[in-house]
Amino acid sequence: MGGVGERGAGAEAVGAADSPTGHTARGGELPAALHDILREMPPASHAPQKVSSKRAAPADSSLRRILALDYGRARIGLALADAGARIARPLGLIVRKNRNADMQKLREIIREHGVRRIVVGLPLRLDGTAGEMAEEAGRFAERVRKQMGLPVEMVDERLSSWEAEQSGEKNKKREGKESVDALAAALILREYLEQNPTTTEQG
Repeated sequence: MGGVGERGAGAEAVGAADSPTGHTARGGELPAALHDILREMPPASHAPQKVSSKRAAPADSSLRRILALDYGRARIGLALADAGARIARPLGLIVRKNRNADMQKLREIIREHGVRRIVVGLPLRLDGTAGEMAEEAGRFAERVRKQMGLPVEMVDERLSSWEAEQSGEKNKKREGKESVDALAAALILREYLEQNPTTTEQG
């Protein structure tokens, strides 16, 4: 997670902000570069476990799932929700290797879980302005959109970052680093679901 650094622990299922083109961000001015990235990304139409490297059969096509990504330079936290049930649950993480390997792993996860929409955390500063990590996350989100061919939205992750850190401190000895990154993704996804109650399975 970019907002409060790379983190560590504890996650349970979590129940269910606005920038240019409908992408979510609470307050603050975003730099022109990030505005350009967000402008190209289409708006939406209104647990923890190691992600297996084994190739899995595609998920039931009748399910339409939303995948949240907590972007980080070393790890990407993952969370998943069915568009109908709207309950966010931690999924695991991707330990980053290189751009191609990361995108291939993400593609496998999307296929395995029948993902139809992706949400990426936007690590703004506490005052609502965008820094280096926010711009990195914006470029990552745009790359995901282009390579996966799915709708991608960005969600202000400031409160999610703080909440995940607090939960992680309580469960550090029991769970370890993986669950904090996955929990952060689940909290990002919960925020998205709360702010987008009309998202449907056709999304």
